[in-house]
Formats: sequence, structure tokens, C-alpha cells
Amino acid sequence: MAKTVERSLPLEPPPVRISRTLHAPRELVFTAWSSAYHVKRWFAPDGFTVPQAKVEMRVGGPFEILMRAPDGVEHWARGKFVEVSKFDRLALDLTVEDVKGHALFRAYTEANFSDTLGGTRLDVTQTYTVLDPDAAWMVTGAPQGWAETLDNLSAELRRMQEPSDAGRSVVHTSFTLERTYDAPVERVYLALSDEAAKAKWFGGAEGQWRLMERSMDFRVGGHEHLRGRWESGVVSTFDAIYHDIVPNERIVYAYEMHLDGRKISVSLATMQIKPAGPGRATLKVTEQGAFLDGYDDAGSRESGTGFLLVKLGASLSD
Repeated sequence: MAKTVERSLPLEPPPVRISRTLHAPRELVFTAWSSAYHVKRWFAPDGFTVPQAKVEMRVGGPFEILMRAPDGVEHWARGKFVEVSKFDRLALDLTVEDVKGHALFRAYTEANFSDTLGGTRLDVTQTYTVLDPDAAWMVTGAPQGWAETLDNLSAELRRMQEPSDAGRSVVHTSFTLERTYDAPVERVYLALSDEAAKAKWFGGAEGQWRLMERSMDFRVGGHEHLRGRWESGVVSTFDAIYHDIVPNERIVYAYEMHLDGRKISVSLATMQIKPAGPGRATLKVTEQGAFLDGYDDAGSRESGTGFLLVKLGASLSD
């Protein structure tokens, strides 16, 4: 997403690559690209507006937006979808023009969507071909412009997930995951029950999440608290209470998840540990969740738990 900056640029600028974890199901993030209604609300840097847009998400379908800068200067990005892989990938071949239709530069835009801890990982690559040398300076602000644009996308996703005026809702789901580790039962139990050992694996991905608060009172009736800020600016909060503990065998707890100030889910989690041969253990995790007021995670909680179990396994080798 180009943003005006007053300086010169080589005629073959390097591609812009930016990644962001968005706190919404992959299907919802994909939907935010799918119509003019949504695109007009987020597809521009901070301070810019999109007064007109035409979006038809299909191969060959148009993707056209009029972008208005804070000083009133307008540019069109006109093009089409050249790849549409539902919920996985989009590619757009766009040409940026001035209001008279003069082509300034081409912006080939690729967006890849994948499940990750906390929601959806969006990877955007935009490759430029300068068509008018006098306009080469315009793409120097693309990294900052895209960062601000994805901030706006994050805000739009939060709006899309707000409960409607029609009332509240609850979506129930459950899943079970098993992992076998090259570590004895006692070592796996320690990783689940000791605050220092758990801190090595229980949290967001490095570079995408920053710890704000962590506490753990591991006993029946005890509480655990984890709060962190994602690169999008969203703050996630995990609050749990332990209901059943059988050392080296079983842990049962209930937990709430909040995004910013909004409660999105209440879940019951059971962790069972069993020997799996000499020096090995199997961990079985079962969760039953209630996702609240329009927040249907579409499997992202299961995917995120799987990600954490991989991190747990890596911590056992420390």
C-alpha cells in the first residue's frame, strides 16, 4: 500500500513483504478482502479514505479502488484478481493511476492466509514495476503504508466480530490432540505445572507477541494469568482456574479468553499424561469451548493449541 514520501527511488524497488497475526478466523480475514463494502473500510494507510471501490473476488474479477490522501489528492488502483484460492491465497495485478488515467506504477500483490496461534497469519508481498519515472518516489512509503493498512484491517475485523443488535450468540466446539514426547512423564508434568518451565513455551510466537503480565498459582482453586500484546496492537488475556490436579497424571482447568476488553470464549481443558515406553510420555489435551457473541473461531483455537504443543516439545529438550 503506497504512501506519499518526498524522496527519490530506484526504478526497480525491492518488493515489500509484511506479515501480521490477525485475531480472527482465516475465513473472516479472507472475507474482508472479498467485497467493496469491507475493502472501503480498511484498504488504505492511516488518514487516507477509499470513497469508491469495485471488488469481485473471482479470477479475472475487478479490484478497483479510489484512494484519497489527507490533502485531497486521489489515485486509482485498478486491476483484477489473478489467483483466488479460497481461504488460502489471493493475487492481484494492480496498476496505480492518477485521476486522469495516467499509469504510474504496477503493484503485483500477493496475500497468503494461514492458521496460527491467536488467529490468522497474513503474509503480504507487493512487487512494483515503475511505469513513470517521475512517480518512482511514491512507493518509498509502502512498508509504513502497509503496516498502517493492516492496522485498519485489524480494526475492521474487530468490527466484523462485534455482536449484532439482533442479540447474543454462543458457538460450542471441542477437540482432542495427542503428542508423544521423548521425555519422561515427570518432565512433561513439570512443563505444565511449574511457572518457569511453562513460561518457556506458553505464549505467543517470538516477534509477533510481547509479554505484559504472567502469574501462576498451581493448586486446586489456584489461578493462572497471562496477558500480552500482539504486533497488531491487540491485547489478549488468558485467565484460568485449576479444578483438579493429580500429579504426573491429570490437570483440569477452566479458562476465559479476552481480546482487548471483549470476552470471546470460556473453555474447559483437560490434560492427561501417560507413559509411552522408557523415557517417553504421551500428552492428551481435550478442550470444550463456548465461543461468544459472534466469535466463531473456525478451528483457530485447535490450531493454536497444536502450535503450543510443538513449543512444549521443543522446551523439553532444554
